[in-house]
Amino acid sequence: MSKFTGLNYRRPAYLLMLMNLLGFFLLFMANGYNPNILYIGAGLLGLFILIYTIIVLCNMGDKFIVLMACMLITIGVLLLCRINIQYGIRQIVWVALGGAAFFASYAVYYNIRFWNKLWMLYLLGGIGLFLATLIFGDTVNGSRNWISLGSFSFQPAEITKILFIMFLACNFSKSWTDPFYKITPKWMTWLGTYLFIGFLVLQRDWGTILVFFFIYIFMIYVYEKNLRFLALNVGAAAIVAVLGYKFLYHIQVRVSSWLDPWADISNKGYQITQSLFAIASGGYFGRGIGNGSPSYIPEVHSDFIFAAVCEEMGVFGGAAIILLFFLIAYRCFKIAITAQDPFDKAVCLGLTLMFSVQTFIIVGGVIKMIPLTGITLPFVSYGGTSIVVNFISLGIIQAISAKEERRTGGDSHESK
Repeated sequence: MSKFTGLNYRRPAYLLMLMNLLGFFLLFMANGYNPNILYIGAGLLGLFILIYTIIVLCNMGDKFIVLMACMLITIGVLLLCRINIQYGIRQIVWVALGGAAFFASYAVYYNIRFWNKLWMLYLLGGIGLFLATLIFGDTVNGSRNWISLGSFSFQPAEITKILFIMFLACNFSKSWTDPFYKITPKWMTWLGTYLFIGFLVLQRDWGTILVFFFIYIFMIYVYEKNLRFLALNVGAAAIVAVLGYKFLYHIQVRVSSWLDPWADISNKGYQITQSLFAIASGGYFGRGIGNGSPSYIPEVHSDFIFAAVCEEMGVFGGAAIILLFFLIAYRCFKIAITAQDPFDKAVCLGLTLMFSVQTFIIVGGVIKMIPLTGITLPFVSYGGTSIVVNFISLGIIQAISAKEERRTGGDSHESK
């Protein structure tokens, strides 16, 4: 029998419902009693209840991860409706598609047993997406990372993150042992990693470069016994970073605006200074939902939504978001540790690192801890491709969790 008992996993569900009802009711009052706010809140809550009910009734592994992700989505949609109600409506559509993708990825990953044999497919798939982006992609905010199909646009690099993690997992799980034209899997993985990063350099997608690199470095740290190989990669990255700063103007602008945004507050430092002003004006408890001025922050619906959260919900609201990400990472790391299949373990670790690194990079950039890079805050920022890919990643983790739970009779990683 599972250690889950009624209240143990229902309490967070009740908290999610209360959070949704209270948040959208407050926004309804602050936004001129616009009934569309209540419709969006009801639709979002209905989606969450449907997703969670299916997970519980079908015994689909961990019951908490999706609940915490839904809490993040609720905060994100609240702020998006506050910024522009059309963003909130479109985000609901993407959440619905993401929920469908969640169950599809769960079913596919759970029922197919030869994922660890497809390293070549992951490598070629990633290369194909990068080439398609370079040939057919559009340049947005200096980065060539979007492909438009009529009125629909998506970021192939988001999909490539999952392919990259599964490519790494084939090597680190020792599922892939045969050399490729005398190149061992270890060095083939190294070549594939830097090939992906090279494509991202051509696309000028610096945020995703950091995500890819840190996932690779952390997985080397976990799996590789030879610390010299880790030092080689870190040293090479440091040299490339120095050369990039010396010769690439875009990187120079990012670093200079990080070191002293006040020197050019009306131009290069405008984004980060407006972010800091918003966070400071929110104080500990925030100005209240609907009482902030998020429109002063450029790209507030995507890159800078964390600043808007801190302005209207306070530093404690921002800390709550970070805590939710910590809890998601904790649950996912626990699943990775208890998983018996080496490939599942490596995939779960890689996907958890993806969420963690991306969160650190964007939150660190918004609060001026590190230079700012243009990536989204998982589950919170506006973005269709990001939401769907994050749900797919959760579906894979959920499938790994379900495998382990059924192997142990339900006692694998559920606790009081």
